[in-house]
Amino acid sequence: MSVRVGFSERAIADLQSIYDYIAPRGSERIARDYVARLYAYCLDFQVFPERGVHRDDLRPGLRLIGYRRQATIAFAVLGNDVTILRVFQRGRDIEALLQDDEPA
Repeated sequence: MSVRVGFSERAIADLQSIYDYIAPRGSERIARDYVARLYAYCLDFQVFPERGVHRDDLRPGLRLIGYRRQATIAFAVLGNDVTILRVFQRGRDIEALLQDDEPA
C-alpha cells in the first residue's frame, strides 16, 4: 500500500511560523534544521499512518501526535492519504485553535 502525505496550507503556515519564532532567538540554521526534522517526521507517516491519539471529540477523524515534546501534529488519515492539518508549538491551546479552523 502506497501512502501519500500532504500538508494543508495551515500546516505549511505553522511550519513557517515555527521557523520565524526560532530564527531570531537561535539562528537561521537552527530554525531550518528543526523545521526540516519536523517536516521529515511528518513524511514518515507514509510508513505507519495509523498512529497518534484519536480526537474525534474535536473533529471527526482527527489524530494528534507529539514531536519531541516540542510540538503537536494534527492530522487525518483517509484511505491512502495522510493530511497534516496543523503543526502546533508546545504550549498552544490546541482545542481552541482547532475550533477556529474549518473542518478538513
